[in-house]
Amino acid sequence: MLKLLRYALFTVITGWGATAALIAADRPAITSQDQLPRHEYPVEGPVVDILTDDAAYARLAEPLRRDLEALINDYDIQDRTTLQGILSTLMAMDFKAGDSDAALTKLQQIRDLEAKPAAKLTTGLLLESVVEAQQIDYASPENYAAAFAKIYAEKISELPYEVVGDNLKSAKASAEIVTKALILGQIESGVQPGVDKTGTISGDVAQSLISANVSIAEYVPLREVRAAVLSQYLDAHHVEKPDIWAARNVVLEDNANLTPVIIGIWDSGVDPIVYPDQLWANPNETVNGEDDDGNGYVDDVHGIAFDLHGDVDPNLLFPLTPEQQESYPANRDLTKGLLDLQANVDSPESTQLKQELSKIDPSEVQPFIENLGLFGNYSHGTHVAGIAAAGNPAARILNGRITFDYRMIPDVPTLEQAEKDAAAMQATIAYFKAQGVRVVNMSWGGSPQGIESAFEANGAGGTPEERRIKSREIFLISLNALTESIKATPEILFVVAAGNSDNDAEFSDVFPSGIDLPNILTVGAVDQAGEETSFSTFGANVDVHANGFRVPSGTPGGEVMEFSGTSMAAPNVANLAGKLLAVEPSLTTDQLVSLITLAADRSEDGRTRLIHPQRSFALLEALLSN
Repeated sequence: MLKLLRYALFTVITGWGATAALIAADRPAITSQDQLPRHEYPVEGPVVDILTDDAAYARLAEPLRRDLEALINDYDIQDRTTLQGILSTLMAMDFKAGDSDAALTKLQQIRDLEAKPAAKLTTGLLLESVVEAQQIDYASPENYAAAFAKIYAEKISELPYEVVGDNLKSAKASAEIVTKALILGQIESGVQPGVDKTGTISGDVAQSLISANVSIAEYVPLREVRAAVLSQYLDAHHVEKPDIWAARNVVLEDNANLTPVIIGIWDSGVDPIVYPDQLWANPNETVNGEDDDGNGYVDDVHGIAFDLHGDVDPNLLFPLTPEQQESYPANRDLTKGLLDLQANVDSPESTQLKQELSKIDPSEVQPFIENLGLFGNYSHGTHVAGIAAAGNPAARILNGRITFDYRMIPDVPTLEQAEKDAAAMQATIAYFKAQGVRVVNMSWGGSPQGIESAFEANGAGGTPEERRIKSREIFLISLNALTESIKATPEILFVVAAGNSDNDAEFSDVFPSGIDLPNILTVGAVDQAGEETSFSTFGANVDVHANGFRVPSGTPGGEVMEFSGTSMAAPNVANLAGKLLAVEPSLTTDQLVSLITLAADRSEDGRTRLIHPQRSFALLEALLSN
């Protein structure tokens, strides 16, 4: 949930591009984000001045433009997402400088590059409409807004709803919740503390500040007009996409001759009261001889858990403080409101969220965002578990809790903590193996860039290049430990979420989705109609796709909510693997992978491979008959 809000904050500007010069020869190739040069820039005064003061903006924009232009001219960057980010910033600078022709040229170039059909049609419509409206001689701000609305509506009206509907719903949600106060508050709380210690910002942060400046100046003032235009289009064209998944699904009956199959949910923890009949229990361990889930029995242990610092924790669900427990229902409703806005659902919860954000002060942004992050994390594992076990009475959920940080300023990364985290990963996989787990779902990930960001947020780690080196060293500790442990456990199928950053997992060094092993299936997200979502990470390492859009499942306490993300797509694949094993427990991991991947439907453009449970079971039947 936290990622959805942060995504909304910095995707108000849409327009990416790449020039023909990018294919020039005799330049060093960039095949990984680790190879990209790092830059830093001095900051004088409060960081938010860059968003609102032209002089502060200019001091950053001039050297940043020089470095970005050198980057695309001097290197052969072999990743479209990275090029899009660089050229989006240059486009924003062109627009800010009044060079609309240059900005629109970059916009058209990226449309030619964009692979996702919906993004190809919707990218840059906002910028394009603002540019055209500014060329009209208007007598008042009201006339300008009306001119923009007319142009924006005309462009949107030409789009095919069945292709762009979900993207426009997200655009409407962004228009409704992204305010100047929200942007300023995130910068003040997430960037300023690090700058106070170093007096500098990295190139990545500098790019986001340029975009935020243009958003505040040009797009936020039009937010109500944008939302109205998008609402009119969406209301006029609303047609529910056909749901292909019900017809493909396989539901196992209780009276079938099934074998219990243990599915590891390696996530933020599972609330035991939500799935009492499907929890795996270890008869060799007990929780201090106590009834830990209130079912009237002295309970067996249902899994293994580690806290944020890699220490063993007896709590298999993240323990809330009394104050957090009391505020859980209200924050759960805000989370639902955010999800409803993303899906263009007009609900009391979405109305409440909009009201909260409309009056939020910058000083209130940090606790607001952190609360959404906390309760999003708190609900995550329980939601994932329900998807993985649905329709399979033989599924036994083994809870493997990993603790996700929800704070805007995380702890300073260290080698010592990395070693503890690596040991916790190894211990968790060893526990899965010892208990006979056959399938593990991993709807989480990490990257060197995340570690670099943590260093910068704390004003630690030295120069950007020093941070890159340290982050890589820390990252490799976890990556190597995880890779070797998975490799050494071939009897377990590890199902991992690709990620929600609309990037290439391999180039970005994301793990575990960037790990390529025979017993890993990496899963991308499509919607109910089988069309690739705008957020899903892609790349050669993505093996199959499953429904990751508005997937219903339980949350702590038992309330069913619809979450979206590759986090929801992955357990749909784990679900299929668990069902196949429940029917035929002798299947090897290689056979499981084959039954899932060979049955998948490949799209015409080759970008997606949709799982097909019924076809997988037909292949299983053919295998058993031979």
